[in-house]
Amino acid sequence: MAEINSNTNSKKGNKKGVRSTKVSTKIDMTPMVDLAFLLITFFMLTTTFNKPSTMEVNMPDKKSTESTPVSSRRTLTFILAKDNQVYWYQGDNTAETMKMEKLDFTNTATLRKVLMAESLKIETNTKKSAVILVKSLDNAKYNNLVNILDELHITNQKIYAIVDVYDVEKDAIAKQFGV
Repeated sequence: MAEINSNTNSKKGNKKGVRSTKVSTKIDMTPMVDLAFLLITFFMLTTTFNKPSTMEVNMPDKKSTESTPVSSRRTLTFILAKDNQVYWYQGDNTAETMKMEKLDFTNTATLRKVLMAESLKIETNTKKSAVILVKSLDNAKYNNLVNILDELHITNQKIYAIVDVYDVEKDAIAKQFGV
């Protein structure tokens, strides 16, 4: 426990009289340090750390080769490219009817607005939920793929898939945007 040590040395033989002795106090801090380390250890052991959250992506079975046909009126396609660029179009992917638009991925709010507006337009026209196709060119950043999956989750998109980019789409990007 804490103790107070006092020094009671007095000078004897002083002819002028008895002087009061100065008391020197010394507090032992060892128990307080022990208590502090016990509390730190207790709180470290009882604290629950944040577990990293993951998004579940259902992948198709490799043995299964069957595909489900989807109306092109229900599809909304996003193609991720280099320099944080996102090209998107709604509908068919034939060269004659494909009209792409370009987004900059540095501001995810614009992507979110496009997702919300276009998926709502598809749902009102077809009375079914939109099918979002996410495609990534070879020079796109992996972080952009993760970000677009987060945006799909935030905007509560039910059906989406990660698929390969067709040559028709690469040609349309080169033709419309000169990339």
